[in-house]
Amino acid sequence: MIDILPLGKVDVEPGTPVKRMKAVVIRPDRLGEPIKAMQVEEIDVPEPGPGQVLVLVKAAGVNFNGVWASLGKPVNVMKYTGYNFHIAGSDASGIVWKLGPGVTNCKVGDEVVLHCNQSCGQCPECNGLDPMACKNQKIWAYETNWGSFAQFCLVQAQQVLPKPKHLSWVEAASYGLTYFTAWRMLVRQAEIKPGDVVLIWGAAGGLGIFATQICLLVGATPVCVVSSPEKAQILKDLGAQLFINRSEYDIAPKNGKIDEKTFNEMKRFRDTVRKLTGGKDPDIVFEHVGYETFATSVYVADRFGKIVICGATTGYNLLFDVRYLWMRQKKIIGSHFANAYDSYIANELIIQKKIKPVVSRVFEFHETPLAHQLMYENKHFGKMVIKVQVENENEGKNE
Repeated sequence: MIDILPLGKVDVEPGTPVKRMKAVVIRPDRLGEPIKAMQVEEIDVPEPGPGQVLVLVKAAGVNFNGVWASLGKPVNVMKYTGYNFHIAGSDASGIVWKLGPGVTNCKVGDEVVLHCNQSCGQCPECNGLDPMACKNQKIWAYETNWGSFAQFCLVQAQQVLPKPKHLSWVEAASYGLTYFTAWRMLVRQAEIKPGDVVLIWGAAGGLGIFATQICLLVGATPVCVVSSPEKAQILKDLGAQLFINRSEYDIAPKNGKIDEKTFNEMKRFRDTVRKLTGGKDPDIVFEHVGYETFATSVYVADRFGKIVICGATTGYNLLFDVRYLWMRQKKIIGSHFANAYDSYIANELIIQKKIKPVVSRVFEFHETPLAHQLMYENKHFGKMVIKVQVENENEGKNE
């Protein structure tokens, strides 16, 4: 039994018992901005129960749900998880370290990535409809504990996917939550098809980068909304051609209303979309911003168009003119992460090198609070990743 592993290089065999671990912990008495809410502590390594897997974390991806958990908004997640502390981190790459009773789909030593959907696996919905319809469905490391900002994380066995051999540990930790979410939104929910015009808000962010690549892969046309020319360049490198600078349009509702000036800005935004597409309105609008953009999303979508939404980072009480919805027969579609099958299929496209993860910045383990603070202040782009049990961000490429 080892008391605790040093961060970085792992010099022991997979499966070696370890008693303690370093973890970035949020506690109820310090909820607030991530830079203060998140602190490195030493805690006991969790023990996997039936159907669970303990994974040594090589690297962990940063997502906005870590910011929400730090703030305790819109909910204090610890009231729901049953723990008096919270370890965030819903993306990870790592090595299977220990199996709970009944696990047969992986073995100790396997190199894996993780998806973040948890469900009961026993209800009728899980076994015939969709695990996302499970009444016990939760997002791992937000609605549950034991996330990836720690030397070890605890997951359900069905969350385990094979790590793409050509990716580093850091690259492999970067894509799960955002890519699998974007895949389900566009492929499963919005049923994207060749020739579709797709308006993508926040196209240079974690979700948008993958939404853009999915569009290009299936033969759709992405219209990428970004906030600066610098953020557009990474999308140009992936093959995108049409861009709108969101900062040039004052489209957010004011004081709970869409006044005449705001509506004129929405019309100007729509006209720009049409100019870029040769007069075509979007068949699909890829939404995750919420309050500031949703009125425009509903307005600009084509007749019979679809607005697919998975979140609301600027506010979840949405305001829009419903006449543009019913009279032009548009659809609003809710989408929430992905099930194990969606994740598996999407992961295969990474393995086949048809979709490329993009890492914008890599942080040391003790800088986890800083990475989340940058996300909270919108001073980031692309995907940020935390090194945990790696010394070099290029480690892990086996091809």
